[in-house]
Amino acid sequence: MTAELNKKPGLETLRAAISRLEGHSDRRRKMLPFGVREIDARLPGGGLALGALHEVAGGGNDALHSAAAGQFCAGIAARTRGKVLWIVTRQDVFAPSLKQVGLSARRTIYVEARSDVDVLACFEEGLRHGGLGAVVAEVARLSMTASRRLQLAAETSGSLGIAIRRWRRQTDAADFGQPTASVTRWRVSVLPSVSLPVPGVGRPRWLLELIRARAGECADFEVEACDAKGRLAPCSPIADRLSLPAALADRPDQEAAGQRRARA
Repeated sequence: MTAELNKKPGLETLRAAISRLEGHSDRRRKMLPFGVREIDARLPGGGLALGALHEVAGGGNDALHSAAAGQFCAGIAARTRGKVLWIVTRQDVFAPSLKQVGLSARRTIYVEARSDVDVLACFEEGLRHGGLGAVVAEVARLSMTASRRLQLAAETSGSLGIAIRRWRRQTDAADFGQPTASVTRWRVSVLPSVSLPVPGVGRPRWLLELIRARAGECADFEVEACDAKGRLAPCSPIADRLSLPAALADRPDQEAAGQRRARA
């Protein structure tokens, strides 16, 4: 019994030493849950780790435009506290689309950089500042060294860092498979919108691929896109007829009953 008690402190000390060598913080990270049980259950701690670096890229053609990926990141940033620093190299961010997922222009500080080198410098400086809720940066190449610096800066300040991997050529997207120090890595692809029982366009849907999660599991999720508060929703195969006005919802049943009476 005494031997077992003596082993446990030694094991914990060894784990702490390894964690420090890997650059991980000893303090317990705060989490930002998605609010979708299937997603949070796959993430260590039950949510997206604050004080950490995360990577997001678009799937298919969105790898070049980052429209859905940008909205996904904006929805996450909208649920943090404080200002959000958004760093770009191209002036094509559509602020109203970010507002649709809860990130208002009054909370957002936009910075335009000339190159990936400048983006990474602003990214690291923003994460080290400590007074921001989140720092989002569009960057094509992200080396292990650069990502390690960003991860350490995020751990120091507790700010959330999101790197939107965006490329100018489709072939450059292969760089997304290279190892980095990010805690999670996501890919967002557009799916057909939610079907409606009446003419119109339903809520957008995404395929979220959790490609990498430190101490977690990879998984795919079909979700409804972020709402006005930045929250995702589980994907419903069809619209709920009960949400429609009663007269409209009952009309098909009434018509069918009328047809049955006519045939009788």
